Amino acid sequence: MRIETNADDVDWRADRIGAAHRGDNPTVIGRLPEAFAVMGDVQWLPGYCVLLTDDSAVGRLTDLPRARRLSYLESVERLSTAVEEACAASDPGFRRVNIEILGNTDPYLHTHIFPRYEWEPADLIGGPVWWYSRDRWSDPSTALGPQHDQLRAAIGDRLV
Repeated sequence: MRIETNADDVDWRADRIGAAHRGDNPTVIGRLPEAFAVMGDVQWLPGYCVLLTDDSAVGRLTDLPRARRLSYLESVERLSTAVEEACAASDPGFRRVNIEILGNTDPYLHTHIFPRYEWEPADLIGGPVWWYSRDRWSDPSTALGPQHDQLRAAIGDRLV
């Protein structure tokens, strides 16, 4: 899968949630209660996923009424379990998943699911992924693409 946009097209990244509802967001793996499971745009930690709220007006977990909040958190658990199982099956160096709800950049509720591996650099393996260099987020060599289709499918299969 190659994520590209044509200059004549509106970039789906400008409205990831709206694009997911329209079926135009190419990173969507599946629909879960209150959310969309998507592959991360970069895969320097293979299997990196994000759970996007299905309502762009929801900025914080506490914006959801309790029942919807619990549904969203159940979706976090389902996606993180799917990532854990798929990554463990595909890489013997799989270690664990880190789950983070931050919201400091994107204004809508979303949760990062980061797989972590034994092969990560020793000075970074024990800390948050945010210790990695900022250029990791724009490195074309690790951009989501067809080379990730098998892992993406494995995660999707486990969401069902």
